[in-house]
Amino acid sequence: MLKLTVNGRSHDLDVEPEMPLLWVIRDQLNLPGTKYGCGIALCGACTVHVDGEPVRSCTLPVSAAVGKKIVTIEGLAERGLHRVQKAWVEHEVPQCGYCQTGMIMSAAALLSKHPKPTDADIEAAMTNLCRCGTYARVQTAIHALAADSAAPAAKKA
Repeated sequence: MLKLTVNGRSHDLDVEPEMPLLWVIRDQLNLPGTKYGCGIALCGACTVHVDGEPVRSCTLPVSAAVGKKIVTIEGLAERGLHRVQKAWVEHEVPQCGYCQTGMIMSAAALLSKHPKPTDADIEAAMTNLCRCGTYARVQTAIHALAADSAAPAAKKA
C-alpha cells in the first residue's frame, strides 16, 4: 500500500511502486484532467505539481511521490477557476485544448515563483508542446496575470 496526498486528500493505494503517477491520478483516483500525451515527459500534457514544482507525471513512478503534496488541475483552485484558468479564457488561449491543463499547471508554478516573469522566464518555464501553436496567447495571458498582480489592491476590486 502506498499513501499519496492529492489535492489535499490522503489516499491509500494498492498499486505497483513503479506505476507512473499519471495512471494513478487518472485510473485509480478518477481525476481525468491530467492528460496523457507522449509518455516520455516531452509534451507536458501530464504536468502536475509535486511539492509546488511542475512535474511530468507520465514518467514519475508513484513511489517517488509518496510523502509529497500533489496537485492536479482539479485541485488548483479551492473553488471555481484559478486565476490562470480565468486568464486562459479571457485571452482565448486554447484552441483544441488538449495540452492546456499541463500548460495551466506550468504557468501557475511559474507565477508562484516569479510573479512578474520576463519573456525569457516564460520561455524557460513553458516547455509544454502545443500542436495548435497557442504560444503567443500563453505569453500574453501570463503577462496579463503579472500586470494584474502588480496592480494596487484597490484597483483589483
